[in-house]
Amino acid sequence: MRLVQVMVPAGKRETVLGVLDDEGIDYAVTDETSGREYTAVVSFPLPQAAVEPVLESLREAGLERESYTVVVDAETVLSKKFEALEARYEADEDTTGDRIAREELASRAQDLAPTFTTYVLMTVVSVVIATAGILLNSPAVVVGSMVIAPLIGPAMATAVGSVIDDEALFGRGLKLQILGFAVAIGAAAAFAWFVKTVHFVPPGLDPTTIEQVSSRLTPDFLSLAVALGAGIAGAVSLRSGVSASLVGVMIAVALVPPTAVIGIGIAWGLPVVVLGASVLVAVNVLSINLAAMSTLWYSGYRPDNWLRRDQARTATLFRIGVLLSAIVLLSVFLGGTTYVSYATAIAEQDVRDDVERVLDEDAYDRVRLVDLETTETDRLWEQPTDPMPEHVVVTVSVPPDASYPGLAADVRAAIAGEANGVTVEVRFVETQRAPRVDASGTASVATPDHATVTRSAEPTVHAPQLGEIAVSR
Repeated sequence: MRLVQVMVPAGKRETVLGVLDDEGIDYAVTDETSGREYTAVVSFPLPQAAVEPVLESLREAGLERESYTVVVDAETVLSKKFEALEARYEADEDTTGDRIAREELASRAQDLAPTFTTYVLMTVVSVVIATAGILLNSPAVVVGSMVIAPLIGPAMATAVGSVIDDEALFGRGLKLQILGFAVAIGAAAAFAWFVKTVHFVPPGLDPTTIEQVSSRLTPDFLSLAVALGAGIAGAVSLRSGVSASLVGVMIAVALVPPTAVIGIGIAWGLPVVVLGASVLVAVNVLSINLAAMSTLWYSGYRPDNWLRRDQARTATLFRIGVLLSAIVLLSVFLGGTTYVSYATAIAEQDVRDDVERVLDEDAYDRVRLVDLETTETDRLWEQPTDPMPEHVVVTVSVPPDASYPGLAADVRAAIAGEANGVTVEVRFVETQRAPRVDASGTASVATPDHATVTRSAEPTVHAPQLGEIAVSR
């Protein structure tokens, strides 16, 4: 609910009151005695969905834009007339109960976009914390950095400014986004270089081995879905008048960590890291703006002056087209990384199936697969039809009293048949089960083939041995 107060100019009193009477709105009139050009102040409660159409009717009746109009939240309204008005707007198919007025939308967008100094300071603090959290591989610290990131405001200001044809608001949001990200990348790079130089991180650290970094090096179409969802959620929260704090965290999820990764890549001189994270940031920024702008336009927000509506429509559709074209262009990269991830997963599963097929043979019934590791390289980009990894390491456990001289060759043959010359390494680890001591002081120990041997109690034996074989093309 909203409480609206309108300053009525001289000569417009009867016109304004007539509009309110026609709408069935309760109101109170107070004479204006300040001696200015206003003669009265009219106060009346409205359902949230009625604010925009009622103000539009008042403007059409001649209430100038220069007149003061104040819209504030109302906690409770006790009036049968108001209840009837509320029911009428709820039943009206042309209005949406959770949609705030255009004027409120613009005001909220302006409030969400802070001053440049505040925005830059909070963005720098957020990205520095995120950089530290990523280098620590601490998801909790990274999440904390997202909470204080003020990134929802500029994106929503750009979207709102476009659909209601407020060029000042649109330009402010665009400026904050561009300059904010430039400063954020510089701050992340400077902080990462500092901690590397003073050895706050282990010397020789490879950032690509950190999970928080590696997970953002190969963006795929799922990243696009996250960014689009964040943009839609931001626009919906803005138009419905609810708190945008949680949605702001969601938008920060898509932007803050990859921005920090860009800075880490710059500090360590890793172009691949910079490129992958930069593509992710670009896709997320474009998608958030596209989703927010499209959602607000679809919700019916337009300029208050009908003469400017064609201009706003042309400008908004052009900007949506530019954003969509840029996303489609970057989707080529997303498609490539999606294919790489899918093909690599399929290749790894094929390798595992081959190894398990060998171990299922009767000759190896006492051998167990412990681990299987694959090393990914750039060969998939060079040979898209050959998705196998470059290096495969198979670790198996064998009993200490058994020997399998042909296992390495059999595994090699099975994997090499699929991998077409990929290097294969087989590792043997000898294992023995711990004895179970009974009441008589003797112990029964089950060997890997489940045969029971009676011996005196003795410690568990775990003697690893490595045997490897390497095959190349």
